[in-house]
Amino acid sequence: MKAILVPVEPHSFIRSVLDAALLVAGRFGSHVEGLALGPDIPEVIAFDVPVGWTILSEKEQREHLARSQHLFEEFMLSCAVPRKSEAPDEVTCDFIGQQLFGDSYIGSFGRVFDLIVLGRPGSQDEPPRIATLEAALFEGGRPVLMVPPASPASIGETVVIAWNGSTETARTVALAMPILRKAGRVIVLSLDGWGGDGPSGAELAFRLERNGVRAETASRRLNTRSPGEAILEDAASFHADLLVKGAYTQSRLRQMIFGGATSHIIAHAGMPVLMAH
Repeated sequence: MKAILVPVEPHSFIRSVLDAALLVAGRFGSHVEGLALGPDIPEVIAFDVPVGWTILSEKEQREHLARSQHLFEEFMLSCAVPRKSEAPDEVTCDFIGQQLFGDSYIGSFGRVFDLIVLGRPGSQDEPPRIATLEAALFEGGRPVLMVPPASPASIGETVVIAWNGSTETARTVALAMPILRKAGRVIVLSLDGWGGDGPSGAELAFRLERNGVRAETASRRLNTRSPGEAILEDAASFHADLLVKGAYTQSRLRQMIFGGATSHIIAHAGMPVLMAH
């Protein structure tokens, strides 16, 4: 994971997002690129703007860009991260462009990175926005690291894979292989009654070992818990510092109406979560 993208905008825990990006970068000697993120500007007539959409004036966009760039560059300077280095495994950084990029841009631009790091979405339309996360997941084709409000002390030492046999989770595991190979402990977590047709957690663990990943299995009961609640509770019981999970293995629309594991985790995760769709 040598190329890491961090969309930056001022919000209450942007420091946690930057901390998490630097933790991952430190494990791989990555180049971290920041860009200024803002809400998409809808191409509609001004008097027809739907309630809930945010439109920034040109002055506000310039101020937003300046604040975002300052946040990124000040953080990297405080951590002594250089822009260039002769050492191949030293972490470096850069800030991209002199403009404000919308949520939808992250979905396309993120395709050329190994990892996209975003904050866990907040309520309503305040940043971090669910629109940013979903653009990255549905359009980016790359793994997304979702970071909670509290800065993590470590990422990737103890990893829990929430395994349900789905295509989305299989793809997420494949994209997570660089992290899994460096992990001190990997647990393949299965929940009785959750998941569809597909290989078992034991079968995944066996194949991971062929790839140099020492994985163990754990099976837990849902009892009265929802799958999302169970995944977070059981991952926390292992003191995991990273959860690996396929995103929206049920359709997004179904999850919006009926709820689902991904929706619950996006709303409540207290640990970093690596996701892909």
